[in-house]
Amino acid sequence: MSAPILQVKNLTTRFRTERGMVTAVDQVSFDVAPGETLAIVGESGSGKSVTALSILRLIPDPPGKIESGEILFDGQDLLKMSDAKIRSIRGNSIAMIFQEPMSSMNPALTVGMQIAEPINLHRRTPWNKALEMARGLLGKVQIPDPASRVTAYPHQFSGGMRQRGMIAMALACEPKLIIADEPTTALDVTVQAQILDLLKDLASNSNTALILITHDLGVVARYADRVAVMYGGRIIETAPARELYANPKHPYTRGLMASVPRIDGDTSRPLIPIEGQPPDLASLPDGCAFMPRCKQATEQCRTTKPSLRQVSEFHFKACLIDD
Repeated sequence: MSAPILQVKNLTTRFRTERGMVTAVDQVSFDVAPGETLAIVGESGSGKSVTALSILRLIPDPPGKIESGEILFDGQDLLKMSDAKIRSIRGNSIAMIFQEPMSSMNPALTVGMQIAEPINLHRRTPWNKALEMARGLLGKVQIPDPASRVTAYPHQFSGGMRQRGMIAMALACEPKLIIADEPTTALDVTVQAQILDLLKDLASNSNTALILITHDLGVVARYADRVAVMYGGRIIETAPARELYANPKHPYTRGLMASVPRIDGDTSRPLIPIEGQPPDLASLPDGCAFMPRCKQATEQCRTTKPSLRQVSEFHFKACLIDD
Protein backbone atom coordinates (compact mmCIF):
# COMPACT_ATOMS: atom_id res chain seq x y z
CA MET A 1 0.00 0.00 0.00
CA SER A 2 1.23 3.51 -0.82
CA ALA A 3 2.01 6.10 1.83
CA PRO A 4 -1.04 7.76 3.45
CA ILE A 5 -2.34 10.96 1.90
CA LEU A 6 -4.01 11.85 5.22
CA GLN A 7 -2.83 11.08 8.75
CA VAL A 8 -4.96 12.12 11.72
CA LYS A 9 -3.06 11.88 15.01
CA ASN A 10 -4.61 12.22 18.48
CA LEU A 11 -7.30 14.62 17.31
CA THR A 12 -9.42 16.12 20.11
CA THR A 13 -12.36 18.46 19.45
CA ARG A 14 -14.48 19.94 22.24
CA PHE A 15 -17.60 22.12 22.50
CA ARG A 16 -18.64 24.54 25.23
CA THR A 17 -22.24 23.86 26.25
CA GLU A 18 -24.60 24.87 29.05
CA ARG A 19 -23.59 21.62 30.78
CA GLY A 20 -19.89 22.36 30.49
CA MET A 21 -17.20 21.24 28.05
CA VAL A 22 -18.14 18.25 25.89
CA THR A 23 -15.46 16.18 24.16
CA ALA A 24 -17.00 15.18 20.82
CA VAL A 25 -13.78 13.71 19.37
CA ASP A 26 -11.32 12.20 21.84
CA GLN A 27 -7.75 11.32 20.80
CA VAL A 28 -8.78 9.99 17.39
CA SER A 29 -6.07 8.65 15.07
CA PHE A 30 -6.32 7.07 11.61
CA ASP A 31 -4.89 7.37 8.11
CA VAL A 32 -6.05 6.79 4.54
CA ALA A 33 -3.98 6.12 1.41
CA PRO A 34 -4.58 7.16 -2.22
CA GLY A 35 -7.17 4.91 -3.86
CA GLU A 36 -8.31 3.53 -0.49
CA THR A 37 -11.81 3.73 1.01
CA LEU A 38 -11.92 4.10 4.77
CA ALA A 39 -15.34 3.79 6.41
CA ILE A 40 -15.98 5.50 9.75
CA VAL A 41 -18.93 3.77 11.40
CA GLY A 42 -20.99 4.35 14.53
CA GLU A 43 -24.33 5.42 15.95
CA SER A 44 -25.53 9.02 15.80
CA GLY A 45 -23.53 11.14 18.22
CA SER A 46 -20.43 8.94 18.09
CA GLY A 47 -18.26 11.73 16.66
CA LYS A 48 -18.12 10.75 12.97
CA SER A 49 -19.28 14.03 11.44
CA VAL A 50 -17.35 16.19 13.92
CA THR A 51 -14.21 14.27 12.94
CA ALA A 52 -14.87 15.05 9.26
CA LEU A 53 -15.56 18.73 9.94
CA SER A 54 -12.40 18.92 12.06
CA ILE A 55 -10.28 17.70 9.16
CA LEU A 56 -11.41 20.67 7.06
CA ARG A 57 -11.39 23.04 10.06
CA LEU A 58 -15.10 23.72 9.72
CA ILE A 59 -15.81 23.53 13.46
CA PRO A 60 -17.60 26.76 14.51
CA ASP A 61 -15.45 28.59 17.08
CA PRO A 62 -17.15 29.35 19.45
CA PRO A 63 -18.62 27.05 20.74
CA GLY A 64 -16.31 24.40 19.27
CA LYS A 65 -12.54 24.15 19.28
CA ILE A 66 -9.97 21.70 17.97
CA GLU A 67 -7.90 21.42 21.12
CA SER A 68 -5.04 19.14 20.13
CA GLY A 69 -3.66 16.72 17.59
CA GLU A 70 -2.26 16.76 14.08
CA ILE A 71 -3.98 16.48 10.71
CA LEU A 72 -1.28 15.81 8.15
CA PHE A 73 -2.35 16.12 4.53
CA ASP A 74 0.38 15.53 1.98
CA GLY A 75 2.82 15.95 4.85
CA GLN A 76 1.48 19.36 5.95
CA ASP A 77 -0.42 19.95 9.19
CA LEU A 78 -3.81 21.46 8.33
CA LEU A 79 -4.18 22.74 11.89
CA LYS A 80 -1.13 24.98 11.52
CA MET A 81 -2.15 26.54 8.21
CA SER A 82 -3.43 30.08 7.82
CA ASP A 83 -7.12 30.62 7.07
CA ALA A 84 -6.24 31.59 3.49
CA LYS A 85 -4.21 28.44 2.96
CA ILE A 86 -6.91 26.10 4.31
CA ARG A 87 -9.49 27.82 2.09
CA SER A 88 -7.28 27.06 -0.91
CA ILE A 89 -7.41 23.37 0.03
CA ARG A 90 -11.16 23.05 0.74
CA GLY A 91 -12.99 22.06 -2.43
CA ASN A 92 -9.68 21.81 -4.25
CA SER A 93 -7.36 19.14 -2.82
CA ILE A 94 -9.93 17.95 -0.26
CA ALA A 95 -13.62 17.85 -1.14
CA MET A 96 -16.56 17.07 1.11
CA ILE A 97 -19.97 15.69 0.22
CA PHE A 98 -22.30 16.81 2.96
CA GLN A 99 -25.00 14.76 4.61
CA GLU A 100 -28.12 16.44 3.23
CA PRO A 101 -28.30 16.98 -0.55
CA MET A 102 -31.60 18.85 -0.23
CA SER A 103 -30.03 21.75 1.69
CA SER A 104 -26.37 21.61 0.64
CA MET A 105 -26.87 23.57 -2.60
CA ASN A 106 -27.63 27.26 -2.95
CA PRO A 107 -31.22 27.50 -4.24
CA ALA A 108 -30.52 30.87 -5.93
CA LEU A 109 -27.74 29.57 -8.21
CA THR A 110 -27.92 27.08 -11.05
CA VAL A 111 -26.38 23.67 -10.49
CA GLY A 112 -23.85 24.39 -13.23
CA MET A 113 -22.73 27.62 -11.57
CA GLN A 114 -22.18 25.80 -8.27
CA ILE A 115 -20.12 23.05 -9.91
CA ALA A 116 -18.15 25.56 -11.96
CA GLU A 117 -17.39 27.88 -9.02
CA PRO A 118 -14.54 25.82 -7.47
CA ILE A 119 -13.01 25.36 -10.92
CA ASN A 120 -13.09 29.11 -11.48
CA LEU A 121 -11.88 29.91 -7.95
CA HIS A 122 -9.12 27.33 -7.46
CA ARG A 123 -7.96 26.73 -11.04
CA ARG A 124 -8.43 30.30 -12.30
CA THR A 125 -10.42 28.89 -15.21
CA PRO A 126 -12.62 31.41 -17.10
CA TRP A 127 -16.32 31.03 -16.38
CA ASN A 128 -17.27 29.89 -19.89
CA LYS A 129 -14.66 27.13 -19.78
CA ALA A 130 -15.60 26.22 -16.18
CA LEU A 131 -19.27 25.87 -17.16
CA GLU A 132 -18.27 23.65 -20.07
CA MET A 133 -16.33 21.48 -17.61
CA ALA A 134 -19.40 21.45 -15.32
CA ARG A 135 -21.46 20.00 -18.19
CA GLY A 136 -18.86 17.27 -18.59
CA LEU A 137 -18.92 16.52 -14.85
CA LEU A 138 -22.72 16.20 -14.87
CA GLY A 139 -22.36 13.66 -17.65
CA LYS A 140 -19.66 11.88 -15.68
CA VAL A 141 -22.00 11.42 -12.73
CA GLN A 142 -24.68 10.12 -15.10
CA ILE A 143 -27.09 13.07 -15.11
CA PRO A 144 -29.28 12.75 -18.22
CA ASP A 145 -29.01 15.57 -20.79
CA PRO A 146 -26.26 17.48 -18.97
CA ALA A 147 -26.23 20.25 -21.60
CA SER A 148 -29.67 21.43 -20.47
CA ARG A 149 -29.42 20.38 -16.82
CA VAL A 150 -26.38 22.61 -16.28
CA THR A 151 -28.71 25.63 -16.30
CA ALA A 152 -31.29 24.04 -13.96
CA TYR A 153 -31.75 25.08 -10.33
CA PRO A 154 -31.49 22.64 -7.40
CA HIS A 155 -35.29 22.53 -6.90
CA GLN A 156 -35.58 21.16 -10.45
CA PHE A 157 -33.45 18.13 -9.49
CA SER A 158 -34.68 15.04 -7.66
CA GLY A 159 -32.90 13.99 -4.45
CA GLY A 160 -30.76 11.47 -6.30
CA MET A 161 -29.85 14.00 -8.99
CA ARG A 162 -28.94 16.59 -6.36
CA GLN A 163 -26.63 14.10 -4.70
CA ARG A 164 -25.02 13.39 -8.09
CA GLY A 165 -24.62 17.16 -8.48
CA MET A 166 -22.87 17.27 -5.09
CA ILE A 167 -20.52 14.50 -6.23
CA ALA A 168 -19.84 16.43 -9.45
CA MET A 169 -19.00 19.47 -7.33
CA ALA A 170 -16.67 17.39 -5.18
CA LEU A 171 -14.90 16.02 -8.27
CA ALA A 172 -14.61 19.41 -9.97
CA CYS A 173 -10.98 20.08 -9.02
CA GLU A 174 -9.85 16.43 -9.07
CA PRO A 175 -9.24 16.27 -5.29
CA LYS A 176 -6.79 13.91 -3.66
CA LEU A 177 -9.26 13.19 -0.84
CA ILE A 178 -13.06 13.05 -0.75
CA ILE A 179 -14.95 12.97 2.55
CA ALA A 180 -18.51 11.67 2.08
CA ASP A 181 -20.64 12.25 5.18
CA GLU A 182 -23.68 9.94 5.03
CA PRO A 183 -23.95 10.65 1.28
CA THR A 184 -27.08 8.53 0.72
CA THR A 185 -29.15 9.21 3.86
CA ALA A 186 -32.04 10.93 2.05
CA LEU A 187 -32.15 8.57 -0.93
CA ASP A 188 -34.11 5.42 -1.67
CA VAL A 189 -32.29 2.08 -1.67
CA THR A 190 -31.92 1.78 -5.46
CA VAL A 191 -30.48 5.27 -5.82
CA GLN A 192 -28.21 4.68 -2.80
CA ALA A 193 -26.53 1.77 -4.56
CA GLN A 194 -26.11 3.76 -7.78
CA ILE A 195 -24.57 6.72 -5.95
CA LEU A 196 -22.15 4.58 -3.93
CA ASP A 197 -21.10 2.53 -6.97
CA LEU A 198 -20.47 5.77 -8.83
CA LEU A 199 -18.50 7.32 -5.96
CA LYS A 200 -16.36 4.21 -5.45
CA ASP A 201 -15.62 3.85 -9.18
CA LEU A 202 -14.71 7.50 -9.61
CA ALA A 203 -12.42 7.41 -6.57
CA SER A 204 -10.74 4.18 -7.69
CA ASN A 205 -10.24 5.33 -11.27
CA SER A 206 -8.59 8.60 -10.20
CA ASN A 207 -6.65 7.07 -7.26
CA THR A 208 -8.50 9.40 -4.89
CA ALA A 209 -8.68 8.57 -1.19
CA LEU A 210 -12.24 8.27 0.10
CA ILE A 211 -13.50 8.58 3.67
CA LEU A 212 -17.03 7.23 3.86
CA ILE A 213 -18.93 8.19 7.02
CA THR A 214 -21.96 6.01 7.63
CA HIS A 215 -24.03 4.06 10.14
CA ASP A 216 -24.98 1.47 7.51
CA LEU A 217 -22.96 -1.71 7.93
CA GLY A 218 -24.24 -3.03 4.61
CA VAL A 219 -22.62 -0.08 2.85
CA VAL A 220 -19.37 -0.75 4.69
CA ALA A 221 -19.32 -4.42 3.72
CA ARG A 222 -19.66 -3.63 0.04
CA TYR A 223 -17.55 -0.51 -0.42
CA ALA A 224 -14.90 -0.12 2.31
CA ASP A 225 -11.32 -1.37 2.34
CA ARG A 226 -10.82 -0.55 6.04
CA VAL A 227 -13.18 0.34 8.86
CA ALA A 228 -12.87 2.50 11.97
CA VAL A 229 -15.69 2.02 14.49
CA MET A 230 -16.44 5.04 16.71
CA TYR A 231 -18.25 5.18 20.05
CA GLY A 232 -18.45 8.04 22.50
CA GLY A 233 -16.07 10.18 20.46
CA ARG A 234 -13.32 7.54 20.26
CA ILE A 235 -12.23 4.89 17.80
CA ILE A 236 -12.87 1.61 19.59
CA GLU A 237 -11.97 -0.83 16.79
CA THR A 238 -10.24 -0.65 13.42
CA ALA A 239 -9.43 -3.37 10.92
CA PRO A 240 -9.62 -4.29 7.22
CA ALA A 241 -13.31 -4.57 6.30
CA ARG A 242 -13.24 -8.31 5.55
CA GLU A 243 -11.49 -9.11 8.81
CA LEU A 244 -13.82 -6.91 10.84
CA TYR A 245 -16.88 -8.67 9.46
CA ALA A 246 -15.37 -12.13 9.82
CA ASN A 247 -14.00 -11.60 13.33
CA PRO A 248 -15.21 -8.48 15.20
CA LYS A 249 -13.38 -8.11 18.51
CA HIS A 250 -15.04 -5.27 20.41
CA PRO A 251 -18.38 -6.01 22.14
CA TYR A 252 -19.89 -2.89 20.55
CA THR A 253 -18.88 -3.98 17.04
CA ARG A 254 -20.29 -7.42 17.71
CA GLY A 255 -23.49 -5.78 18.91
CA LEU A 256 -23.74 -3.74 15.71
CA MET A 257 -23.25 -6.89 13.63
CA ALA A 258 -25.91 -8.78 15.59
CA SER A 259 -28.47 -5.97 15.27
CA VAL A 260 -28.62 -5.79 11.46
CA PRO A 261 -29.66 -8.37 8.84
CA ARG A 262 -26.84 -10.50 7.47
CA ILE A 263 -25.57 -9.52 4.03
CA ASP A 264 -25.60 -13.18 2.93
CA GLY A 265 -29.36 -13.34 3.47
CA ASP A 266 -29.24 -15.84 6.35
CA THR A 267 -32.45 -15.33 8.33
CA SER A 268 -31.95 -18.21 10.77
CA ARG A 269 -30.33 -15.98 13.38
CA PRO A 270 -32.62 -13.49 15.17
CA LEU A 271 -31.64 -9.83 15.25
CA ILE A 272 -30.45 -8.73 18.68
CA PRO A 273 -30.55 -4.98 19.43
CA ILE A 274 -27.95 -3.31 21.62
CA GLU A 275 -29.71 -2.48 24.86
CA GLY A 276 -29.57 1.00 26.34
CA GLN A 277 -28.83 4.37 24.78
CA PRO A 278 -25.73 5.94 23.21
CA PRO A 279 -23.59 7.72 25.80
CA ASP A 280 -24.20 11.25 27.00
CA LEU A 281 -20.97 12.99 26.00
CA ALA A 282 -21.47 15.54 28.78
CA SER A 283 -21.33 12.85 31.47
CA LEU A 284 -19.24 9.95 30.23
CA PRO A 285 -18.24 7.29 32.76
CA ASP A 286 -14.68 7.30 34.10
CA GLY A 287 -13.87 4.00 32.41
CA CYS A 288 -15.10 2.51 29.14
CA ALA A 289 -17.91 4.52 27.55
CA PHE A 290 -19.61 1.32 26.38
CA MET A 291 -19.53 -0.23 29.86
CA PRO A 292 -23.19 0.61 30.80
CA ARG A 293 -24.42 -1.31 27.73
CA CYS A 294 -21.86 -4.12 27.72
CA LYS A 295 -22.89 -7.56 29.00
CA GLN A 296 -19.24 -8.55 29.39
CA ALA A 297 -18.19 -5.53 31.47
CA THR A 298 -16.05 -6.11 34.56
CA GLU A 299 -15.31 -3.89 37.54
CA GLN A 300 -12.10 -2.76 35.85
CA CYS A 301 -14.19 -1.45 32.92
CA ARG A 302 -15.84 1.04 35.31
CA THR A 303 -12.59 2.76 36.22
CA THR A 304 -10.13 2.22 33.34
CA LYS A 305 -10.51 3.88 29.94
CA PRO A 306 -9.14 1.38 27.38
CA SER A 307 -6.78 2.45 24.61
CA LEU A 308 -6.38 0.79 21.24
CA ARG A 309 -4.23 -2.34 21.37
CA GLN A 310 -3.19 -4.65 18.58
CA VAL A 311 -4.97 -8.00 18.28
CA SER A 312 -3.57 -9.00 14.87
CA GLU A 313 -1.40 -7.42 12.18
CA PHE A 314 -3.87 -4.74 11.09
CA HIS A 315 -6.58 -5.19 13.71
CA PHE A 316 -6.86 -3.01 16.85
CA LYS A 317 -9.47 -2.75 19.59
CA ALA A 318 -10.00 -0.55 22.66
CA CYS A 319 -11.31 -3.11 25.13
CA LEU A 320 -10.00 -4.54 28.40
CA ILE A 321 -11.70 -7.91 27.82
CA ASP A 322 -9.68 -10.66 26.17
CA ASP A 323 -11.41 -13.06 23.80
